[in-house]
Amino acid sequence: MKKKILALVLLGALLSTVLTGCGGGSAEQTPEDRAAANELNVGIAQDLDDSLDPHKAVAAGTKEVMFNVFEGLVKPTSTGDLTPAVAEKYTISEDGLTYTFTLREGVKFHNGDAVTAEDVVNSISRCRDASDEGVQEVAAFANIAYLTAVDDHTVEIGLAEPSNEFLSYLTVAILPTDYAEQDTKPVGTGPFKFVSRTAQDSVVLEKFDEYWGTPAHLNKVTFKIIENADSILMSLKSGAVDMFGHLTSTQVSQLNEDFNVIEGTMNLVQALYLNHAEKPFDDIRVRQALCYAVDKQQILDLAFDGYGSLLGSSMYPAFGKYFDESLNNYYPYDVEKAKTLLADAGYADGFTMTITVPSNYQPHIDTAQVVVEQLKKVNITAEIQLVEWGTWLSDVYGGRQFQSTMVGFDASTMTARALLERWTSVHSKNMINYDNDAYDQLFAAAQACYDDAEQTEIYREMTRNLAENAANVYIQDMADLVALRKGLEGVTFYPIYVMDLSTIRYA
Repeated sequence: MKKKILALVLLGALLSTVLTGCGGGSAEQTPEDRAAANELNVGIAQDLDDSLDPHKAVAAGTKEVMFNVFEGLVKPTSTGDLTPAVAEKYTISEDGLTYTFTLREGVKFHNGDAVTAEDVVNSISRCRDASDEGVQEVAAFANIAYLTAVDDHTVEIGLAEPSNEFLSYLTVAILPTDYAEQDTKPVGTGPFKFVSRTAQDSVVLEKFDEYWGTPAHLNKVTFKIIENADSILMSLKSGAVDMFGHLTSTQVSQLNEDFNVIEGTMNLVQALYLNHAEKPFDDIRVRQALCYAVDKQQILDLAFDGYGSLLGSSMYPAFGKYFDESLNNYYPYDVEKAKTLLADAGYADGFTMTITVPSNYQPHIDTAQVVVEQLKKVNITAEIQLVEWGTWLSDVYGGRQFQSTMVGFDASTMTARALLERWTSVHSKNMINYDNDAYDQLFAAAQACYDDAEQTEIYREMTRNLAENAANVYIQDMADLVALRKGLEGVTFYPIYVMDLSTIRYA
């Protein structure tokens, strides 16, 4: 009875919010009102509480949303290819050292300014030097020998060494020169322009009428921040939102007939990430024991109704030639082997540990709960510590103050480097403190290699290194289950973690 009363109270609170309106102003509307106005409400599980500047943004959720606002010289397609964007065309010299880009005529920023070669040069330079506070350095740009605006519509980039992957990094957002408000009022060239952000409530985008390419179908999109997992279903059923991605199979099973469910993949590496600077995870035997003690297939079966793709390293299937399926079973489920390894490491009686999980990501919570039960069989007592997303970013990701954490990591570009470089010993994003000389040497060899087949094999060797050394307890690339209100269509999945709303339309 208490649970029923609580559910009614929560539902009443949600409906009250819907009736009184908030954030972008579209919360007062019914789904029918939004359809008539060609508008959409999308639920997301995290606030965009880091910088909205695409060169500074860290959180995958922020990048996922702002994909609709920004573009680079090239941009990814849903098939994993690259297509010209701000650039109309490009050429690469025979020696692979000179890239020449011809900009499109008439491309405008959302503030009305025309895009020039100077904007391109300054945007790339900003990410090469990272001289502005908070800008995330693009390591691949260290290979740039020179960068110049030949004229207003031509940019030439010279490399010190040939690179198979360089073009993929030119998806970096092109921004207007000397615009000082990207952190809070971002301006790009994409199909949608930024309108507003209300903290802990909403982010509003509108169709950019002067977009150079295929225009967005929708006039307006309001992202509703719904971090409480229990409120997600209520937001859908009440009519507060029309679309919600990254749902669990349990949530999907409780939807009503108002929704279709579209299945894709999340394109991330979900794992129990272990801090090698914290005992007992500094011992490879302990890490390997955890790998043997976790039954990945049971996790998929119990928590995800069989949805998802098993992983054995920091690479997921969408990366094709770099993905080594044989690593998925590198550590077969073996309780006795796990116990033996723990005894050898001095933990015959087990130990206690903490798994820190962002409270707004139900799939990671569900996974952690199954892992806790599995670890009991090898005398490991694991406690789940739920933290707010902002706390996870600052303390776990930034501060490395954790024992273990259950999350997923994505790739910013369709390159093996984007997934594997972070685990090199000197990388600023190496939050697990992985320190392996052989791994570092392999990465250096990959960067010095221009033969695609040889470079591919080096990257595959890096994934084997992570598996052999039990860098983390790798689990899955989760299925992406998207609830879409009937009458809407056009969901497009990409091999990277983005949400393209330019293709969504009312049928």
